[in-house]
Amino acid sequence: MGAVLLLARWARAGPRTAVALCGLALVGFVILVRPSPSVVRAAAMGAIGLAALAAGRSRAALPALAAAVAGLVLLDPDLAGDPGFALSVCATGGLLLLAPGWRDALRRRGVPPGLAEALAVPAAAQLACGPVIAGLSATVSLVAVPANLLVVPAVAPATVLGVLAAVLSPVWPAGAEFLAWLASWPARWLVAVASHGAALPAGNVPWVGGVAGALLLAAVSGALLLAARRRRARRLVAVVVVAVVLGAVPIRLLASGWPPRGWVVVACAVGQGDAVVLPVAAGRAVVVDAGPEPSGVDGCLRRLRVREVSLLVVSHFHADHVGGVAGVFRGRRVGAVVGPPWSEPPYGVAQVREAARRGGARLDPVPAGWRWRAGVVELAAIGPPYPLRGSRSDPNNNSLVLTATVAGVRILLAGDAETEEQRALVETVPPAAVRADVLKVAHHGSAYQDPEFLAAVRPAVALVCVGVDNDYGHPNPGLMDRLTRGGARVMRTDTDGDVAAIRAGGGLAVVARGVARGRSR
Repeated sequence: MGAVLLLARWARAGPRTAVALCGLALVGFVILVRPSPSVVRAAAMGAIGLAALAAGRSRAALPALAAAVAGLVLLDPDLAGDPGFALSVCATGGLLLLAPGWRDALRRRGVPPGLAEALAVPAAAQLACGPVIAGLSATVSLVAVPANLLVVPAVAPATVLGVLAAVLSPVWPAGAEFLAWLASWPARWLVAVASHGAALPAGNVPWVGGVAGALLLAAVSGALLLAARRRRARRLVAVVVVAVVLGAVPIRLLASGWPPRGWVVVACAVGQGDAVVLPVAAGRAVVVDAGPEPSGVDGCLRRLRVREVSLLVVSHFHADHVGGVAGVFRGRRVGAVVGPPWSEPPYGVAQVREAARRGGARLDPVPAGWRWRAGVVELAAIGPPYPLRGSRSDPNNNSLVLTATVAGVRILLAGDAETEEQRALVETVPPAAVRADVLKVAHHGSAYQDPEFLAAVRPAVALVCVGVDNDYGHPNPGLMDRLTRGGARVMRTDTDGDVAAIRAGGGLAVVARGVARGRSR
């Protein structure tokens, strides 16, 4: 729409004509990239902001923004709790309320118009979105605005060239391929800035998470905006902000950050599903299950700085374990993919097989007795000892149950094994084979657990992969009490986020990402 707006101004079209042409371009773009909910939401927010800027009536756009939000929520009530929707609304609000004033203030101080707008827009968007981001991630970014400034020159050519390539492809494939090649260069720059910015050890500082953290940052941001209106207070605010940033950067550089040193296993917070990571070497890991959707496991692997997955293990093929499999392959080479011989449900098997094919790997079934080793990780499949049929859930009770040894720490990964498979393991496998220091609790902490199996494992740390406010009653309170009474330190991804078990001195400790929850045992 920016390109269309420039052409309209070059042709000396009036504001209303320019806005109408931008609207047509927006509709065409939505049709071109397909009207998924996220695209429609972003289009609605972007249309309001850009139309207001094109018409020069930012004040009139605020009622339009409120009407658009109300209309979208009425059409799709789930948007009310969607983080992406909240971020797009906040960004548009920042664009309308803050950016014009900041841009004009910079121009009055001699900043060139283009640079003034380039500075004002990302700064306003970041300030408006900051409370939501802080509540979701328990961090405050120090590099978001500089990163956005660096990618400003790349966004327009990548978008315009990409759209032209898509439009041209049906009639002139060779020309479209050339345009796509041209578009790839600014796109590569954008990806490079995002990747390096995310990897900076001082790129963000810890903050209080959840609703409290969001409200606290909103209050701080509001106070800073009010204080900045007075000259003396503005100078004081500038000094304080610079001091905080300069003080936080060396602390973040010196601190080990995430992942913690000596980690042997991480249970990823991916919602109501499983994703567990075992470190093979620097930048390499084994991933067991992929959670319900790609962004969750991809984000966890990025936080762990995993660039290569030596092995992806699928415990079974339910959606909460394989729905995110594409996220494991996102920007990473995956050496091999294995799963259980029990190939149900079929849609889960097909999803994993297709993701593996696209990533240049294949899905291989492995039985009990299978072994694998790389770096500091040793894996062995101990279950299911034989196929179980007619159980409460055959796919769950035919989950691959793995023992892992990482730097001398024994870990039991129980998949979604329920009472039947757990009892079969107790009856057929030597007690020493199931004994473990760390237990990934089966089936998100459901009530279907065999007491003799838990007694045989006797874990020091129990990790429960479970989603917030899930509809299944997971984890079961009685099971949590049983594990605690048995001497286990119980950590849950719904309340603790990503959770790591680490070697600490002669024992184990647990660390929750962004929360000091470690205790040596």
